[in-house]
Amino acid sequence: MSTYRLAQVATAGGAFEVVEREVPQPGPGQVRIAVDACGICRSDAMFVNAVLPGVSFPVVPGHEIAGHIEALGEGTEDQGRQAGDRVAVGWFGGSCGHCAPCREGDFIVCENLKVPGWAYDGGYGEAVIVPVEALARIPDALTATDAAPLACAGVTTYNGLRRSSARPGDLVAVLGIGGLGHLAVRYAVAMGFETVAIARGADKGDFARQLGAHHYIDSTAGTSVADVLQSLGGAKVVLATAANSAAITATVDGLAHRGELVVIGADVEPLGINPAQLIMRSGTVRGHASGTAQDIQDTMEFSALHGIRPMTEVVPLDRAGEAYDRMLSGAARFRMVLATG
Repeated sequence: MSTYRLAQVATAGGAFEVVEREVPQPGPGQVRIAVDACGICRSDAMFVNAVLPGVSFPVVPGHEIAGHIEALGEGTEDQGRQAGDRVAVGWFGGSCGHCAPCREGDFIVCENLKVPGWAYDGGYGEAVIVPVEALARIPDALTATDAAPLACAGVTTYNGLRRSSARPGDLVAVLGIGGLGHLAVRYAVAMGFETVAIARGADKGDFARQLGAHHYIDSTAGTSVADVLQSLGGAKVVLATAANSAAITATVDGLAHRGELVVIGADVEPLGINPAQLIMRSGTVRGHASGTAQDIQDTMEFSALHGIRPMTEVVPLDRAGEAYDRMLSGAARFRMVLATG
């Protein structure tokens, strides 16, 4: 094809429009992916609304990309890539290789991280050019629409749990069972943790148990979430997927001694935690970024092995604006995915 379609936003906060462009050619160290599916993430709003510095318009969001290699730039075949390979790309869209984190091998916190939709056009389109280092192989057992959300929502929750201090048999709580949390609960169960799901409303209890949770806490029931966690023995880890600082704060006193609060739900409001809450139990609070291409590949392989799939609503590229708005409204159950292939 000589042209391809993509969904872009021309100005900050503007509406999506589907346009055509000439098909780009990959440069050295790059590949062109024929996009089969791209997930819509709440983080995309930071680019659409130019919340982060350096966003240039028109912007093409999308960092939950699944497709197949269509063309290879110079030097990529030496890295074992070939046309037709099924690949995924997430928040990690490449690193600089020379900053201090990169020199230490901690590529996901690269000071010059290349995020699709920010550093270069993202996956809301039929094709995208990406650095070869950003590619993760998609297992045969996963469809593109299943793989795409795992490149961000999946790897963030999976990595947040496997890099935590929890070990099989430990009590682990997942705050929120939405776009991130519904995956986190299933990963926690599959990793052998005694899993607690925390959400708002008694009606979500059945859903939490369907996901495999051993316990459910309704945060609106009037009983302190922290007290309920302590009655279960205290949480070794709380994975906070809900982007609500007040709800996150309410879990801190539910940690066991040397317990860990891992925050992946982004909220701009400060956490209401005082030093004494952490000191008395030697507790830890830390943020967790997404994951590298290898982490994404690990996530997809673990998901395939354990039969874990994201719950998705799939819509065509032409309805990108509608799908984006549905994601923002919180009505999606639970990941919106654009099907472009």
